Amino acid sequence: MRQTHDTIQVGKLWSIIISIILLIVFLMVISFISIVNIGGDEGGIVEKKFGGGKLPGGRIVAVEGENGIQAKVLEPGWHFFYWPWQYDITKVKNTIIKQGMVGIVQSADGQSLPPDTIYAPEWKNTDDMIKANHFLGPGRGYKGPQLTVLKPGNYRLNKKLFTITPAPITNVKVGTVAVIKSNVGKPTETDDRLVDKGSRGIWRVPLGEGQYYLHPQAYEVTMINTRQVKVSYTAEKERDNIQTLRPITVRSKDGYTFPVDVRVTYRIDRENTPKVVATIGDDDLVLNKLVTPTVRAIFRNNAEKVKALDYVKQRSTQEKQSTQMLTSELAKYGVTVMAVRIGDIGDKESLGDLLKTQTDREIALQEQTTIEEQQRAAEKQKDLTRTKQEAEEEKRLATAAYGVKVAEEEKKKRIIDAQAEAEQVKLLAEAKAQAYLKVSQVIGPDNAALIEIMKLVSSDKIKITPDVMVGGSSLNGSHDALMGTILRGMLNQEKTTKPKPAK
Repeated sequence: MRQTHDTIQVGKLWSIIISIILLIVFLMVISFISIVNIGGDEGGIVEKKFGGGKLPGGRIVAVEGENGIQAKVLEPGWHFFYWPWQYDITKVKNTIIKQGMVGIVQSADGQSLPPDTIYAPEWKNTDDMIKANHFLGPGRGYKGPQLTVLKPGNYRLNKKLFTITPAPITNVKVGTVAVIKSNVGKPTETDDRLVDKGSRGIWRVPLGEGQYYLHPQAYEVTMINTRQVKVSYTAEKERDNIQTLRPITVRSKDGYTFPVDVRVTYRIDRENTPKVVATIGDDDLVLNKLVTPTVRAIFRNNAEKVKALDYVKQRSTQEKQSTQMLTSELAKYGVTVMAVRIGDIGDKESLGDLLKTQTDREIALQEQTTIEEQQRAAEKQKDLTRTKQEAEEEKRLATAAYGVKVAEEEKKKRIIDAQAEAEQVKLLAEAKAQAYLKVSQVIGPDNAALIEIMKLVSSDKIKITPDVMVGGSSLNGSHDALMGTILRGMLNQEKTTKPKPAK
């Protein structure tokens, strides 16, 4: 009996142990079923089936644990006690906003938008906005499109609350500006339709070069080129950076219809771009709806006032006049005209006969001008020849006059030389006379004269033939002999004629 009792006790113990084991296994299975693992690049959206109460009317996301989609998103890691019969867990990938893009946010729940608004007010902190429990709780976010956009990055969102649509950022390139038409802000009435930044309307200050994270529907962006724009109204194809449109056809005062090639350069200054957008629109509209119609109208109106031939001849005048008119007209819209140039006027078909007549006339005028130039050249040549002849005559007269002066001077010189020579002869004669007088006083006049005669004979100035030949062939010897004879005779004569002293 005792053995049987022990056997029964052991069986009960094993039953208890097995039950405990089964309970533990059951609890482990149940616990395992309630565990949720969220990966690092995803989040868990929780939907509660029961046990939380009913959501308030109009709400689709629960903040206080009501039944339905829960605002809080499960973060990466292990989460317990999310029983499958009470909760549905949906794993969703994070939202990635790539570089060069923004994320446009649409909320499915929240407060109703304020009157007269279509976008929820902008959030100061984007992280507060994307936290669903804060957005629907303390943040008191609005349902509908959000003015705040997501910048490039990785976001864990409640995709049951937020819908994200990627859109390009506002990229303002060099040489352009972005004119903003704001659909949010306080409405403001102005005379020029321009408002300050933050008001609803076209901002009077455009955005310069750079990247801006703007809501593309809340802020409509119009890009305006601020570089010079060159437009060619001609049949010829211009370079790639010059827009080419069909030529302008005009009609002159005398009924000729002909094309005119026109090239216009203009630009829109940065400060004028909002005005241009407010009155005209973007770059294409400025060209097609403003510049081109204005250019064509001005050239046609100007051509109607002159004859075709005068229009051709007055190219520069037409350029100047058209430039002034275009500058004045386009300035009203904020467009600055840089230059207006007229190229070819007319063609063979439209002005061929007229231009040929004009060409023939020009040739005739040129020929006449050539003849007149030749005649003037001949007259100038004649005047030049006459001038040269007169110059030669004047040269000869000057030479003759100079010769006369030279002759007169030479004459004066000869007279002076003769007078000087005569004076010299006179002085020499007087000196000789004085010398002769002194000699004659010593040797007597006759002897003095004889000596002078001998000097003349000895100097070969007087040729004589002696009556007495002296031996010897030497001429000097005969002279000496002769001189001796003469001197002896003179001395003898002096002795004979010398008076005897008185006794």
